[in-house]
Amino acid sequence: MYDDDLLHIGPYIFRSRLFLGTGKYPDESTERAAIEASGAEVLTFALRRLPLADLGIESANASSILAHIDRTRHRLLPNTAGARTAEEAVRLARLARSSGLTDMIKVEIVSDDELLWPEPLETLKATEILVREGMIVLAYTSDDVALAKRLEEVGAHAVMPGAAPIGSGLGILNPYTIRWIKARLKVPVIVDAGLGSAADAALAMELGADAVLVNTAVAEARDPVMMAAAMKDAVHAGHTSYLAGRMPRREKAQSSSPTTNMIK
Repeated sequence: MYDDDLLHIGPYIFRSRLFLGTGKYPDESTERAAIEASGAEVLTFALRRLPLADLGIESANASSILAHIDRTRHRLLPNTAGARTAEEAVRLARLARSSGLTDMIKVEIVSDDELLWPEPLETLKATEILVREGMIVLAYTSDDVALAKRLEEVGAHAVMPGAAPIGSGLGILNPYTIRWIKARLKVPVIVDAGLGSAADAALAMELGADAVLVNTAVAEARDPVMMAAAMKDAVHAGHTSYLAGRMPRREKAQSSSPTTNMIK
């Protein structure tokens, strides 16, 4: 990867294009080892799963995710998972910012308990409000091209289309729409939700995604630390492959050796 090939989100710059979730790990030591193996700079967690008293870093209790993250190496990306309305998401985001935790937020609003698919109108509304208030907003959305474009238009600093339902591990169900979202948007596109393996992450990057966010695929792997390392390699390989540009697909075979001046 080129030295100047960096990921820009609002005022922030990252070398790693792998974002890692911090839920579902079997224990804290596994989580910490997976974070280290992933090389991820951005770590995400649900604000609703954190005791209010822990929102201030200095007051975080020993069992909190905030207590064992080196903030000189990692940037926190809290999300509003559990919010059902724009008002709930905005309240959570404001709470995170007022605590001094961060000014970067992942807007996540769902209305379906089974699919956990994002609620489009409330997501759009919350994004617009928080951008207007000066926050750096990454919006979790479906793979709807028009909605992704609308989120960019209201100021989202990155758009995060889901590959498949959260935690499903089904991989990218519709590569076509992911490719079109990337083609239509100028802000970073981060494929989020539903990835199940390193192959899924590599495919997302080869489609042109600027980054991927994974959690369950790592946390529920047989060996989470090994999978975290695999995800790191896959993201790097997929992104480098995208930059290199794949060969065209052909319906007929074509010799890889020259056919002229061959010895008879």
